Amino acid sequence: MRVRKGLILAAGYGTRFLPATKALPKEMLPLVDKPVIHYVVEEAVASGIEQIVMVTSSGKRSVEDYFDHAPQLERALEKKGDFERLRDVRYPTEMVDMLFVRQKEQKGIGHAVLCARQAIGDEPFALFFPDDVIFSKRPVIQQLIDVYEEHDGCVLGVQIVPHEEISHYGSLDAEQIGDNTYRVRGLIEKPQPEEAPSDLATVGRYVLTPDIFPALKHTPPGIGGEIQITDGIALLLKEKPVFACRFEGRRYDTGRPLGLLTASIDQALERPDIGPQLRDYLRSIDLNGGT
Repeated sequence: MRVRKGLILAAGYGTRFLPATKALPKEMLPLVDKPVIHYVVEEAVASGIEQIVMVTSSGKRSVEDYFDHAPQLERALEKKGDFERLRDVRYPTEMVDMLFVRQKEQKGIGHAVLCARQAIGDEPFALFFPDDVIFSKRPVIQQLIDVYEEHDGCVLGVQIVPHEEISHYGSLDAEQIGDNTYRVRGLIEKPQPEEAPSDLATVGRYVLTPDIFPALKHTPPGIGGEIQITDGIALLLKEKPVFACRFEGRRYDTGRPLGLLTASIDQALERPDIGPQLRDYLRSIDLNGGT
């Protein structure tokens, strides 16, 4: 069955960006001049996703508003004849069909996925963590969909991380079966480096079959008392094959201040309207203490 739906999890608190995220959802923090969530939705659309289900929570109304019309602003821009900005404002509302679901309690990623069960239905879906913004020639989720279509099973997006950082990720025990493809034998969430089966780490892209829902339903709370998606996948492994794709692309963890900053600088440098001036400014910086 073709992957038509995408699920974006946007219900987290964003504590690493406090106090800013006391008033502004972390998904709406700007990466140059677009919110982080915009880039994730663009990746989904570029991969052929036809409908996005987004899980939000209390205080995330601005995320929903971003993908809705703003009639007063649109009329003002049209009256001014500012059609370029008018196009930019309207574009998010026209990108894709979108449905919003609330996670009423913060019980973990696995619980957030379960909140979307009725909206997703009985079909495969792409899962996105919006903290991970990944730029690539071929959209990352499309790379995973290709593996899903070849092997007909859940697919995890993975990359090799420094061994000392594996405790921040899910670590795979996996057998390589293709250039960038693995058959998953086991999965441990946030292990200590000495306990990690490999440096292959899961990141925020998955293609999942509806088999994940009953698996998550029977997954007990794990680290932090939350239902972990990796624990659900580990349970599913007992009955169904699971695969991994070592994707090609440059990933930024925009859920951390340094990740958002570096992503913004790299993207700004590629922009013809601001890249040259930014490049001149960066050359002028005295890294030992000033400009």
